[in-house]
Amino acid sequence: MGDTAYLLFDVFLDTISFWWVIIPTIFLGLIVGGIPGFSAANTIIILMPLTLAMGLDTGLIFMVTLYCAARMGAGIPAILVNIPGTAGAAATPLDGYPMARQGKGQQALAISFVSSCIGGLLTTIMALALMPVLARVGFYMHSVEMIVVMLFGISLIASIAAQDMVKGLIAGFLGLMIGSIGTDVVYATPRATFGFLELYDGVPLIPALVGLFAVSEAFVIIEKTVIVNESAEPKKPSWHDTFEGVNIALSRWWHIVWTSIIGLVIGVIPGAGASIASFVAYQQSRAFSDTPEKYGTGHPEGLIAPESANNGVTSGTLVPLLVLGIPGGATAAIMLVVMQYHGVSFGPSLFEHSPRVGYGMFMAMAVSYLLMIFTILPLSRYMSHVTTVPTIYLAPMIIAFTLVGAFVPREYMFDMYLALAFGVLGYIARRTGYHVAAILIGVILGPLLETYFLRSLKKSDGDIMVLFSSTLGNILWVALIVSLVLPIWFDMRRKRRREVPAE
Repeated sequence: MGDTAYLLFDVFLDTISFWWVIIPTIFLGLIVGGIPGFSAANTIIILMPLTLAMGLDTGLIFMVTLYCAARMGAGIPAILVNIPGTAGAAATPLDGYPMARQGKGQQALAISFVSSCIGGLLTTIMALALMPVLARVGFYMHSVEMIVVMLFGISLIASIAAQDMVKGLIAGFLGLMIGSIGTDVVYATPRATFGFLELYDGVPLIPALVGLFAVSEAFVIIEKTVIVNESAEPKKPSWHDTFEGVNIALSRWWHIVWTSIIGLVIGVIPGAGASIASFVAYQQSRAFSDTPEKYGTGHPEGLIAPESANNGVTSGTLVPLLVLGIPGGATAAIMLVVMQYHGVSFGPSLFEHSPRVGYGMFMAMAVSYLLMIFTILPLSRYMSHVTTVPTIYLAPMIIAFTLVGAFVPREYMFDMYLALAFGVLGYIARRTGYHVAAILIGVILGPLLETYFLRSLKKSDGDIMVLFSSTLGNILWVALIVSLVLPIWFDMRRKRRREVPAE
């Protein structure tokens, strides 16, 4: 134990000495995360020759820092202009953007940064301490268990539908139908592709994401003078607002803790990802809140949950990579290539033969989050100025950047037209009272749910009872039912309490 502690301390000091790599990479990650369509994965691919030319320690620190900073950077445009930089930030605008429209953009950014840093730092320490236990999660989470996890996220549609049941469910089912476009999972038969080869792999996520949120929002805000509501009191950004946001986040430290743990556990599951974690965390946060009616109106806890969860995913994806040699996501897969290029072997032997490499990646993540607190938090004062830019300039810039972002992942002109089509769909949905978040949830989680569901049926020769054949799966089913029933029960209790004084 003493030798391990000394090794960790030595690795920590060694990682700190690479501050000249970490700090510039943090700002690069913020820019990368803030541009829709860009991500840490495709940025590392672009810089692959540079990464391979670096030493192993320098290259790993660069990739890990970029990964963490890009995850945090994706929340900045999601809060300020309703543009999630990546799918992992798709739940952030639900409460982050309403805060910005109320003139609280600076507080929202501070809450996001503090939640992300604390959530990422905490889960990194937990992943380091509980690595052997967490590594087994991937073995127990099979198709049946993943179906229930998906339903946790999809049940958020029901929460959104609580405001208008018919419109919420219509929006959710529309998203599920759009998500089913592509080739059939079993027979690879095209479905609803209308002859477009570009849709054979399914609806690309980035064009759908930026179209539903960014382009449609640009169409809406062009009708106004500025993003901020006219009813909101105009005020100049000040350090007081930043510290107020920090205080709001720290006062809800327990909320940060348990939602980041959700992200850690989901991150350990290969293929799950930050989008699932953020939706599940938001749904659970709302389900067990004393004030669920505030969610979607600019509630701090609705911003804390997805931001702490999607940063908790970052450390979780490293666990199966280092312990099992199975990358938990696209960025982890690229790290795998770089490490193999340098001759690093994976599995339990990694921590026996190259412990500094294994522990060094987690330490780089921890140091990155520590330095982000001091480098990014002060920027919230200046970033919030975006909400005061006249929309006559802002809306065209949003559309231009998002269309470029839609083009980048696959480099198809078709994806730019698709983003515009989703933008029109999102604009119509907003104008007619339908929630675009419900549509997006269906588009993201629907295809994943179908894949795991059909895989389960295939393994069981079509027996539907396979969904209840797993002990862990049954426990998750009970937890899902509880998370759906308890809010109804809490709501009934609150109504009774209000009726008693009235009588």
